Amino acid sequence: MRKQSGVNLKICIPCSAGGHLAEMNKLLPILSKHDVFYITFYIKGLTEKLKTRTYFVTNPDLRNPRLGIPAFIKNIFQTMKILLKERPDVIITSGATVAFTTCYLAKFLLRSRIIFIETMSRITTPSLSGRLIYPIADLFIVQWKSLLKFYPKAVYGGQIL
Repeated sequence: MRKQSGVNLKICIPCSAGGHLAEMNKLLPILSKHDVFYITFYIKGLTEKLKTRTYFVTNPDLRNPRLGIPAFIKNIFQTMKILLKERPDVIITSGATVAFTTCYLAKFLLRSRIIFIETMSRITTPSLSGRLIYPIADLFIVQWKSLLKFYPKAVYGGQIL
């Protein structure tokens, strides 16, 4: 990491709104001494209540190729602009599409450290986000021992989120 030990870090938490966001909110108490911000999607009645600095980007839902590919391209540019402005030291995520874009851009543009926490709901099979981010993660944490067979370099963390 670029900062000395004991110095506050700038931490980016990219996650899809909904379950991933709810899980990542559980980390805020232990990250309180750091400069934390979110990158997520806007969902009326949910994401507008966040008390942490939040950037909203287009949802790059690739399940709909006609809409998803243009949205994905737009998401890349939105995310790149945010990352270049904020310059996070660390990315911490549990996944989904916004996490993929953010992790790869931050890793290769800024040399940010990537921490991926496989979501608690993944007990026997890895998530798509996990499989995509695993190769570039500096720390990859699983919450179920059964996932260690899919991620040999992962660390078993037990129930984190």
